[in-house]
Amino acid sequence: MNEPTDAADRTRQITAGLKPAALEDFYRDLHRHPELAFQEHRTAAKLAACLRAAGYDVTEGVGGTGVVGVLANGDGPVVWLRGDMDALPVQEATGLEYASTVDGLMHACGHDLHVTWLAGAAEALAAARDTWSGTLVVIGQPAEESGGGAAAMVAGGLHTRFPRPDVLLGQHVAPGLAGFYPHTPGLTMSASDDIDVVVHGVGGHGSRPESTIDPVVTAAYIVTRLQTVVSREVAAAHSVVLTVGQFHAGTKHNIIPAEARLSLNLRTQDAHVRDRVLGAVRRIVAGECRTAGCGVPPEVTVRPGYPNTVNDAVLDGRIAAVHRELLGAETVFDFGPAMGSEDFSLLVPDGVPYDYWYVTSTPADVWEAAPGGDLAEKFGNVPGNHSPLFAPDLSVLVPGVQTLVSAALSRLA
Repeated sequence: MNEPTDAADRTRQITAGLKPAALEDFYRDLHRHPELAFQEHRTAAKLAACLRAAGYDVTEGVGGTGVVGVLANGDGPVVWLRGDMDALPVQEATGLEYASTVDGLMHACGHDLHVTWLAGAAEALAAARDTWSGTLVVIGQPAEESGGGAAAMVAGGLHTRFPRPDVLLGQHVAPGLAGFYPHTPGLTMSASDDIDVVVHGVGGHGSRPESTIDPVVTAAYIVTRLQTVVSREVAAAHSVVLTVGQFHAGTKHNIIPAEARLSLNLRTQDAHVRDRVLGAVRRIVAGECRTAGCGVPPEVTVRPGYPNTVNDAVLDGRIAAVHRELLGAETVFDFGPAMGSEDFSLLVPDGVPYDYWYVTSTPADVWEAAPGGDLAEKFGNVPGNHSPLFAPDLSVLVPGVQTLVSAALSRLA
């Protein structure tokens, strides 16, 4: 029997006893109670309790609210499975019966699904420990959305207090007709940097602009000029996104403020392109401020957030083959690198291979109703991650557990 078929067959056997109703109850509870980055106390406790009940040695408080469960089961590889736990400051608008009960917070990125999948896979693998050998390490990571969760867990001893991994595995819910499992070997997600800009002007009365240096106007010119960076300074072959996410200035209608603040986000897939764009941002900000006559130089602070996520091609090929065998050859495809970003890769020690794939989750009726004549158009017209309307189809609960179980079994002896 070949390896993909073996892992797929074992997964079918191990997950045959999954209780969809129990998974759904677990998921709905998490969805009703979202928690922001580093505040995932209830979520972490729920995951920890599940792992303890399944026989894992559980450590809480790793990197703040992180959870690590270890199941040592004889000789063999060490497999790390990761799921992130935090929600977003988004007001839910789905109208679901199990919608968020916390005003202004929502699991708009699907991390409630990630925790449910992780818990389900951990339980299934623990219950079937007589069918494999090795060590399984289950990681509930805080604060993926803020970009600091993986680094906090590493600083909290993830690499020194727990068995060193031979592989790290993870997955993310995504828009797209439910029932597909995209895999991309190599580069799969982009690097992300946050950039803070402070423009220093001279404030004064709105009736006497000639006595001021208006930072609002200067910052507006900066915003406009930044739109040319990608279109005129980056080769068309490279994928880059530069976004101005915040513009803050002033407190009153008739006061010209003394400063304006901009918050930028940069997504890149190439280190040299990243350096070029960051240089362009600094040049444009400095140039516009000089042109306006700002007496104090502007401040440009770059805060690196996420590196590129680069799947090990051999490992991804192996797991994609298992998923094809398990879920159907037509359900697995490569849609290429995404502009989204993750801190997933920061969890592993240098040199450890990892694989990160997707589970599409748009309900069939929502997908069919979305305007568009082809896949790309429809994809752009269904609620995606971070949308207040993001509502994954609950049919993905069991397959999402199976993808994690089968990926782990492809490595465990």
